[in-house]
Amino acid sequence: MTDLASVARGAMRLTVEQRRGRDAAGRPIPPGPEADPLLGHYRGMVTDRLRYLLEAFRAHGDVVRMHFLGLPATLLAHPKHVEHVLQRHHRLYTKQTRGYDRLREFLGHGLLTSEGTFWRRQRRIAQPAFHRKRIAGFGATMVRAAEDLCARLETVADTGEDLDVAREMMEVTLRIAGETLLSTDPSDRAQSVGRALDVVLHEAHLRINRPLRAPDWVPTARNRRYRSAAAALNGVVREIIERRRRGTERPDDLLQMLVEARDEETGEAMSDAQLRDEVMTLFLAGHETTANMMTWTLTMLSRAPEHARRVHAEARDVLGDRPATVEDLDRLEHTARVLSESLRLYPPAWIVGRSPREDDEIDGYRIEAGSLVITSPWVTHRHPAFWRDPEGFDPDRWRPERAASMHRTQYFPFGAGPRMCIGAGFARMEGALLLATLARRFRFDLVPGHPVVPEPLVTLRPKHGVRMTVHRRR
Repeated sequence: MTDLASVARGAMRLTVEQRRGRDAAGRPIPPGPEADPLLGHYRGMVTDRLRYLLEAFRAHGDVVRMHFLGLPATLLAHPKHVEHVLQRHHRLYTKQTRGYDRLREFLGHGLLTSEGTFWRRQRRIAQPAFHRKRIAGFGATMVRAAEDLCARLETVADTGEDLDVAREMMEVTLRIAGETLLSTDPSDRAQSVGRALDVVLHEAHLRINRPLRAPDWVPTARNRRYRSAAAALNGVVREIIERRRRGTERPDDLLQMLVEARDEETGEAMSDAQLRDEVMTLFLAGHETTANMMTWTLTMLSRAPEHARRVHAEARDVLGDRPATVEDLDRLEHTARVLSESLRLYPPAWIVGRSPREDDEIDGYRIEAGSLVITSPWVTHRHPAFWRDPEGFDPDRWRPERAASMHRTQYFPFGAGPRMCIGAGFARMEGALLLATLARRFRFDLVPGHPVVPEPLVTLRPKHGVRMTVHRRR
């Protein structure tokens, strides 16, 4: 009861302050939408997060005041604010937020969720494994998986039979993640692993956004499903790590690189627990986000057939009748631009939360210690001051002569600053090789009437999948 009373008092204070435009000390506070006296802006965010954030920015500007159940929050939309939080003052802005707390319940303390000196140590150990020359060796694995997918698509091409492209992308990226990270093809259990990931991601989303829930020890149906799914995924990863520790083989994969890596300052290696956390993070991030990137890219190309034809022509001219290679990437220029524009409109990591450890000030407004600070690629990537026709799909905006004038943090699909995703280069390489391989042989058409709705969970997924028909390129 005390906690509820505290929430009510905090919510009322914030609502009153916002209405008068001043905090208790008389300092100006940012404008923001009307708030429920107790829930604040919680209801709007739960109903439609993407629209709510975008409309709040359009109505109130680059700095928007909100609160959720008494927790003060600030939405920052301007690229200079993104730079302030994620780059210039990244040590001040921590990951001690409700969202990251819920992710730690499953991912542990991997690169995505860890902080401070521990994070810096882990980053030092892992960084060499993601050097461009090291990840280039995985190109053949990616192309082999893409070619096998093409062989499967041949069975439905031109038949009029539709399929869920989102599910196909999940399966092919799951295979690539398994082979490049663990030297294991999980395709034989892709459905069970995919279902387990679905359960974990949906539960993480609910735990982040629902203020009240049954404790883990309560045997509700949802808790049992979550524990079962988490145990299944943990079992897969731990079994592979244990087998690697016992075995004499040293496959050339990311896990082996992490096993053999040593901290350049202390000479220490990762423990099994640290390996588990990093592998689970990389497995989830490398599989889930790349699948979403590919799904949204194929969706956008179906809606923009002129760009689909250009990607096909480029793949045909560069590759001819042979499989793609890493050496082709520099010549797949329009393919790369299409991926960049897809990531602008549908960034898999659609929101980035932080919490300042001390009071800060942005544009004259006080940002309270312990409050929630929201930066969102979904919002900033649609900022009309920085993007011409922000809702339009225009890959040519990424031509060098146009991209050169961009603010360095008006586009941050992989984050920004020191905490930028370590696997960004890996994801872009995988996306380009997959897209070129598929586009050389097929055209993908959306099924008329099928709802394509972005669902902002931990990542930005299509809520109902994406049903498409597949047609051979002549």
